Amino acid sequence: MELSSFIKINPADTVVVCLRPMKKGEVIEVDNKEIQLLQDTPMGHKVLIKDANMGENIIKYGYPIGHAREDLKTGQWVNENNLKTNLSGKLSYEYHPVDEKLNIAKDERMFNGYVRNNGEVGIRNEIWIVPTVGCVNGIAEKLASRLAEETGLQGIDAVHAWHHNYGCSQLSEDHENTRKVLRDIVLHPNAGGVLVLSLGCENNQPEDFMEMLGDYDKNRIKLLVTQRVEGDEVEEGMRILRDLYKIAREDKRQPCPLSELRVGLKCGGSDGFSGITANPLVGEFSDFLVAQGGTSILTEVPEMFGAETILMNRCENNELFEQTVKLVNDFKEYFLSHGEPVGENPSPGNKAGGISTLEDKALGCTQKCGRAPVSGVLGYGDRLKVKGLNLLSAPGNDLVASTALASAGCQIVLFTTGRGTPFGTFIPTMKISTNSNLYKNKPNWIDFNAGELVEGKPMSEVLDKFINKIIAVANGEKARNEENGYREISIFKNGVTL
Repeated sequence: MELSSFIKINPADTVVVCLRPMKKGEVIEVDNKEIQLLQDTPMGHKVLIKDANMGENIIKYGYPIGHAREDLKTGQWVNENNLKTNLSGKLSYEYHPVDEKLNIAKDERMFNGYVRNNGEVGIRNEIWIVPTVGCVNGIAEKLASRLAEETGLQGIDAVHAWHHNYGCSQLSEDHENTRKVLRDIVLHPNAGGVLVLSLGCENNQPEDFMEMLGDYDKNRIKLLVTQRVEGDEVEEGMRILRDLYKIAREDKRQPCPLSELRVGLKCGGSDGFSGITANPLVGEFSDFLVAQGGTSILTEVPEMFGAETILMNRCENNELFEQTVKLVNDFKEYFLSHGEPVGENPSPGNKAGGISTLEDKALGCTQKCGRAPVSGVLGYGDRLKVKGLNLLSAPGNDLVASTALASAGCQIVLFTTGRGTPFGTFIPTMKISTNSNLYKNKPNWIDFNAGELVEGKPMSEVLDKFINKIIAVANGEKARNEENGYREISIFKNGVTL
């Protein structure tokens, strides 16, 4: 079957997206009309299919993605040089609820997880060392290395020290953000045992931090304050870690319903195919999971700008709508307070891949959360309270946003990418390529190829394969970032360093 050389995403669109590099003079047929390309146009980029006057909106995904900077002709390549965002400052919003029925059948598939004493389910059984302050990062790394070497990881999945630069010399919101994220890591169900490692004199005082954990499992979470150890703190740390290891290695996987699965939704290094292949695929999975009683979380608030009303109108009630308005406008205020515009988000890689404005990016980005209603809204560092689709306050930065998703309680991050990236956060970070070229060129980075969706494979077939892949990772199959050992955390910072 000969595949099309372009795609018109929505009937109302005034652009099409090239599915291959196209040459000046090529003729395409759109809506029974022949259009001759006026320029060479790269794969993933947009071609205008209707003349546009200067200032006129350009439509993609059925919504404006900005306006023409100049008069544009049919067949012209539309990019960041001739398209300008419509975004500016904070807005007032009205709630126009949309209740779309998903009509997705219940599925009998399950995954094998670690059921913790508090009822939460992990998909990994690891031992973690969590510094309360960056001063003890070196000790934490030494302890992790020694325990891994001593045990050979028999009976557990991994040992990790989650080093960071914070925990001291921070004020107010920054300090609390650090404490909340570290708390969330300590309590995460992917850990079968945790050593909280403190210096002792930091702002993030160890006893106060341990109290912040609430009613935690004292057999599996231990504290070591290194300044209070008489002698070798590494040997004392190893004594505690050996005890944690003895407990964790006895943990066994058991069948769990998909309602216990919690996934984070993230994109990075996006391109013109992100909103056509990988993001819609992840959106279909998100809807599927929510229909099974499970949970998905969408973040990257600045990358919602331009598509935020779609999410606001999917809120289950007015209270959630107001929380979503605050989520969006607080981030806009963050930009404006630093003297930065709210609409200049697309990176050089985004633009090279075919994304021209923030609206263009946002309308593709938000497809990752499908069509389900919004059931919860979380602040940065908050832990999940309700199942279903949640929105989370965090920036678009890949490392910061992925850490925030994991901190909220996700067991896996589903990360779509058109340009490719190797990193991972402290939970499995599955990379889904938007195009087959990336999948072929970077098999050591990419876990799943959504590019098949523009190569003749139906969504239902690709989705079923995707569901099985996610379940396999939940069952213990390593994501690429885990195989490579690419795992780290990054904490959002906005204030003064003392």
